[in-house]
Amino acid sequence: MEKRKLSFWQIWNMSFGFLGIQFGFALQGGFMSRIFQTLGAGKEEIPMLWIAAPLTGLLVQPIIGYMSDRTWSVKWGRRRPYFLVGAVFSSLALFFVPHSPALWIAAGFLWILDASINVSMEPFRALVADKLPQSQRSYGFVVQTLIIGIGTWIASNLPWMVSQLGVSNEAASGVVPMSVKVAFGVGALVFLASILYTVFTTDEYPPEDMEEFEREKAKKNNFIPDILNNIGSMPTTMKKLGVIQFFSWFAFFTMWSLANPALTEHVFATPAPIETAYNMADALQAEAFKVANTKFQESSNSVGSAMGIYGLSSMAFALLLTLYTSKRNINRKYVHMFSLILGGIGFLAMSYASPENLKYCFVLIGFAWGSILSMPYAMLSSSVDPKKMGVIMGIFNMFIVIPQIIAALGGINFVSSLLGEEAINAMTVAGISLVIAGLCNLLITNKNAISYQEEEI
Repeated sequence: MEKRKLSFWQIWNMSFGFLGIQFGFALQGGFMSRIFQTLGAGKEEIPMLWIAAPLTGLLVQPIIGYMSDRTWSVKWGRRRPYFLVGAVFSSLALFFVPHSPALWIAAGFLWILDASINVSMEPFRALVADKLPQSQRSYGFVVQTLIIGIGTWIASNLPWMVSQLGVSNEAASGVVPMSVKVAFGVGALVFLASILYTVFTTDEYPPEDMEEFEREKAKKNNFIPDILNNIGSMPTTMKKLGVIQFFSWFAFFTMWSLANPALTEHVFATPAPIETAYNMADALQAEAFKVANTKFQESSNSVGSAMGIYGLSSMAFALLLTLYTSKRNINRKYVHMFSLILGGIGFLAMSYASPENLKYCFVLIGFAWGSILSMPYAMLSSSVDPKKMGVIMGIFNMFIVIPQIIAALGGINFVSSLLGEEAINAMTVAGISLVIAGLCNLLITNKNAISYQEEEI
């Protein structure tokens, strides 16, 4: 089937649901560690508490990709039913997670939240490849990145924004501040509304050969053998991209899980107070804990706002690429390589940052983030069977979640401890990892993946 080129607004509509998905991811990435610390977690425990995120991605995305490849509804299409189901459960989890009364409950909600986000997210990647011709793939993924950047910046600033409106940043020991609760509630509403917008403004192409599609559906479900067969036969380009993804996502998982403890301690000098270090029966000690906790919560807002800058710079990066790729081809390989190296420099510079210039570190990280969300998928979609796009995108997610699982199971703590005990060393590890990821782009040699050239007719 020859796919027609779509206008900017048609691509915008089909990608708009990513605004909500990124609200969920940004609130999770920017503030889950803060919630864990508020509920009593030590900084060395935080990566393990985050293991829910990559594990659910490892399990959910290949399954959803496989199922969506085999789904078709005249009314709802192929990918949209999964958008909607994921959105409902994600919104519920976002609303309830900051109200968790105990650490184990917050960790449980993270499992539900991340599983639900993954149900919505994986089909969005496949939808771009379903709807757009090869010549618009880079353009389509870059528009997604533009929307993701908008969502990252707004969501990362939500607790600060609502606190500026008078919502309290103070809370009793072990209680998440109201500013965070309100921010997560707003995120839940945005998530659901943006997904609904895409569901009702976007249609989908039916299977090219409906009879063959129905025969495939009628066959015995061989999910596990099919997944294993696709893993065993993955293209060489996909394997090379997997190496790049490994180091890229190791770096960003390190940021999401440990940026708050590292930066509140190293840059703002306001680490999370440990309640057992204070005699809470003594009025002066109890007041000292309250003051220290309030300073930690305020600096956590500042860290979240600084992190939001990477969403803003990724948005600017995506906007420039959108304007360029709407008319021209780009060398995806070199764009991705230099973007990742710039992001690595941003992480490395955090060791020398002050509260005033921390935002510039995240500006550089935003270039890497904008590229990570577009270039690998554009390269991949140009080198795989379009009939298997959903399951291939799901399998490709393995290269995202495996490094995160390794990081959560002690990889971050082990590697950063080689540099010393300071929390900021985790950000240095993230920087080194991202520079390695950038250099690994030199492995990519597939010309179609590097820069798709539309055939002249």
